[in-house]
Amino acid sequence: METHTLAHSITLEPNDARRLANLCGQFDQHLRQIEQRLDIEIRNRGNQFAIYGEPKPAKAAGELLSFLYKETDSQNHLTPDEIHLALQQAGVEELLNKGDEEGSSEVDQVVLIRTKKCSVRPRGLNQRKYVHAVQSNDINFGIGPAGTGKTYLAVACAVEALLKDQVERILLVRPAVEAGEKLGFLPGDLSQKVDPYLRPLYDALYEMLGFETVGKLIERNVIEVAPLAYMRGRTLNNAFVILDESQNTTREQMKMFLTRIGFGSTAVITGDPSQVDLPRGQASGLRHAVEVLGKVNGISFTHFGAKDVVRHPLVQRIVEAYDIHEADREMDVSNKAGENAA
Repeated sequence: METHTLAHSITLEPNDARRLANLCGQFDQHLRQIEQRLDIEIRNRGNQFAIYGEPKPAKAAGELLSFLYKETDSQNHLTPDEIHLALQQAGVEELLNKGDEEGSSEVDQVVLIRTKKCSVRPRGLNQRKYVHAVQSNDINFGIGPAGTGKTYLAVACAVEALLKDQVERILLVRPAVEAGEKLGFLPGDLSQKVDPYLRPLYDALYEMLGFETVGKLIERNVIEVAPLAYMRGRTLNNAFVILDESQNTTREQMKMFLTRIGFGSTAVITGDPSQVDLPRGQASGLRHAVEVLGKVNGISFTHFGAKDVVRHPLVQRIVEAYDIHEADREMDVSNKAGENAA
């Protein structure tokens, strides 16, 4: 890393050796983590930090160090995972990519989604755009890899809308069996057949509302669980509807679902086009919807990438590796097709 130009400097107060050690990490591993992500170099003597590199990432690093130092006042042991999440929450990609002008003030205003048990803060520019889109449009697509917060944020928005009486109920919908939705061989009633496939949605609801509240709302059908195959013929008014794992819908199923939306309703469709489990030769309804509806007013599309992953840092690298492999494979197929045509 060739970064020899001093671009930014900060002094962290108070000068507390314990907190500074917590901030820097064992053998300065936290500083090295920030350096690698922002392509800068950090040097410090006590509580004085000098940051070398390009001006924008150096300034972003200074703001991040100040934020993390404040955290050390109440947190005795920062971890690499928390540094990673702080980088995401600080909107590092946004700070590196935007010009001198600030981004959309409407997007910047999205700070917290308030639920009964907790408040959820979107991390980074893409998540803020996503939440703003969900709060502003009737139909919304969240598309991207696992760990980017698509489903969790959708559930948070649904819970907030329910608590504010903006909707009367929440519907959780998912293709229950990945290849064809053939539920008959599974034991139990409808709820028991579908529950295992909706576990991520349940977990988010429990975290935001509590077990007892969720149970009561399900008993009163305020929260409803429905496999996609059972949605045909319904019209959903004054509801917040979440279709999860939508990459495993067919074209017909996606059209059927989208045409269920009634007055006063919000729909969020989440999915990862790289993890389609439909039978070979069966086109994904999610991919088709992106092509058909991309320019329809009132429908939002938020595309997440590896940089938006908010799980373990290794998950981000896994997603990037698969993306590179898939791109190389498609290039090989294209080259072979060109050779055959010649």
